[in-house]
Amino acid sequence: MEIKVDLPNNLLPDKYGKYANPQAIKNGKPVISFPIKLSDIPADAKTIALTFTDPDSIPVCGFEWIHWTAANIPVDQEITEDFSQTATTPVVQGKNSSASPLLDGPKDVATGYNGPYPPDQTHDYVLKVFALDDNLDLENGFWMNELLHKMDGHILTSAQKTIPSRA
Repeated sequence: MEIKVDLPNNLLPDKYGKYANPQAIKNGKPVISFPIKLSDIPADAKTIALTFTDPDSIPVCGFEWIHWTAANIPVDQEITEDFSQTATTPVVQGKNSSASPLLDGPKDVATGYNGPYPPDQTHDYVLKVFALDDNLDLENGFWMNELLHKMDGHILTSAQKTIPSRA
């Protein structure tokens, strides 16, 4: 399986992160997700799941920031710009790190896509996509660890792409 994300100048376009248009920011969080193109999905795959995280956040906040998790994306579903806000059933989306009980952040942006917002330098974000043999028994607002547990035994293949975003 192959992941394609348009990265002009090897950076995520500004409109999906820290420098997004003010109308695309909700409670300080960029909420317009970027389009993702997938190819070479196994013929027997039924759904797609994804995680989008920031391991470069560890020295900044002490943990890998979760920006987006989603599951039960039909394999024939196009993941278009703003998919996070426009996706409908059967797609489910998980909590991001804004939901952390360690933070006193806005909870209305705690599920779905929170775009990159590196405070110190360009960060390398990691998009992981999984082709699965079935739907997962998850509801909106799941935690990433629940996704990982539910995927166990259902992953046909996976791919990962590093996506830099500027500070």
